[in-house]
Amino acid sequence: MTLPVRYRPGSLLERAFPLREPLAAEFDELFERMNRFLAAAAPAWTEAAGWSPLADLRETDDAFVVECELPGLKREDIDVEIGDRELCITGELKERETPGVLRRGTRHSGRFEYRTLLPSEAKAEEVSACLTDGILTVTVPKAQATKPRHIEITT
Repeated sequence: MTLPVRYRPGSLLERAFPLREPLAAEFDELFERMNRFLAAAAPAWTEAAGWSPLADLRETDDAFVVECELPGLKREDIDVEIGDRELCITGELKERETPGVLRRGTRHSGRFEYRTLLPSEAKAEEVSACLTDGILTVTVPKAQATKPRHIEITT
């Protein structure tokens, strides 16, 4: 038996596609509450760390090479440290004073930090760093035990 179709306010179709203003306000409130929650729950180190620059980690036969993009920075503004197996590059990119009104800004500024764990033991005393054309290249030599070597098979 077929029943007649009646229009009911709040039908399933209307609830699936609500185009009401109060719903947008509810979403705004939800996002605002989530932002407050995340800001309160985020650890303090996220503010101190700032942003992380783009970097590549390559492994050669004798070393690990990290190439980190740091355009516009001087050697004095960058700090490179190495621990057991962790390499840490930190510093600060100061915002430049420019005349006029900034209409769109996409470049990072402020404190930055790049951390990486090296796959094996490294010679921390022989690490070298070079800054050329905005690319910081850190070379971390491998320890002797980690270098692959050919083993001759005897009969």
